[in-house]
Amino acid sequence: MTPLGQHLSDQIRIHGPLSIAGYMASALGHPKWGYYTSRDPLGRSGDFTTAPEISQMFGELIGLWCADRWQAMGAPAKFVLAELGPGRGTLIADALRAAAALPGFAKAVELHLVETSPVLRAAQEISLEGQQAIWHERIEDLPESPVIAIANEFFDALPIRQFQATEDGWHERLVDADEKGFHLVLSPQATPGDVITNAAPGDIFEISPPREAAVSELSRRIADRGGAALIIDYGHKISSVGDTLQAMHAHKYTDPLQNPGDADLTAHVDFQALCQAAENAGAETRGPVTQGSFLQQLGITLRADHLGRRATTAQIKDIDLAVHRLTAKGQMGDLFKVLAITRPGDPAPPGFEKA
Repeated sequence: MTPLGQHLSDQIRIHGPLSIAGYMASALGHPKWGYYTSRDPLGRSGDFTTAPEISQMFGELIGLWCADRWQAMGAPAKFVLAELGPGRGTLIADALRAAAALPGFAKAVELHLVETSPVLRAAQEISLEGQQAIWHERIEDLPESPVIAIANEFFDALPIRQFQATEDGWHERLVDADEKGFHLVLSPQATPGDVITNAAPGDIFEISPPREAAVSELSRRIADRGGAALIIDYGHKISSVGDTLQAMHAHKYTDPLQNPGDADLTAHVDFQALCQAAENAGAETRGPVTQGSFLQQLGITLRADHLGRRATTAQIKDIDLAVHRLTAKGQMGDLFKVLAITRPGDPAPPGFEKA
């Protein structure tokens, strides 16, 4: 058992089973043994690869999207450009390089990064060498200014709670431990009221108060101060039942309850719940659309053709493969969804005109 596993097992023995949210929060964010606080999880030597690591085109197109939103805001002399969970800083570095082509944009940017991992903060400093950036632990710590926010594969790692329908109502699923390791149990107390209606016994429904709180905070700022947010993640457009908790280690799926702290834990994002939270906070939502549709509308094919003119045969093959991975059905193109949050009354941002 991992050191974190032993720690959690001791806590369960003393205090009783943990919620899945509590288990996830510790597995990912424990200050000493948490997955994100103790390692760089990205790339071939890590556990998973994100879109910005696949191709520079991804970050470049998002940079141009941000530049368009800055112009739509009236090109303010100063605004906050924030990324939530910036990974190694690859996306924001590519985005800034592309957006700098628009006169005045680079001078207006105040770059803020929301990142809790000291390992990834160090990697971001390297990627952003020459850029002035301010790091924060929480979204709430961002300045109260017009903001353009980017969140790529940020919300999937925020903790979830799971509830299971039974003949006598909904019961929360909890993480218990014994000599064999961790396993799931149902809370003996039924949850008051219906989690959702029209569920059958055995159905599982997931909620994530931290996700909704994060979207609410961003949306309040956008509604009050202006700006936009772009959320890119894998998940479902409409709230639905199902167990989506998963773990990734060495680019392979593994048991989420084995070796906490050594694997990435995520769950599919409920975009309907995010939209509801954003609208309740006074903002407007666009989408979600598929990542494939979004990138095609932003011109990824034209960008790939432009890069190919100066590329070798091998490089052209890599460019084509990257476009396929990012946009194709059966790849990231339809699994990943893109949601925009805007101020009420703002026109549809690029990539959402057909939404």
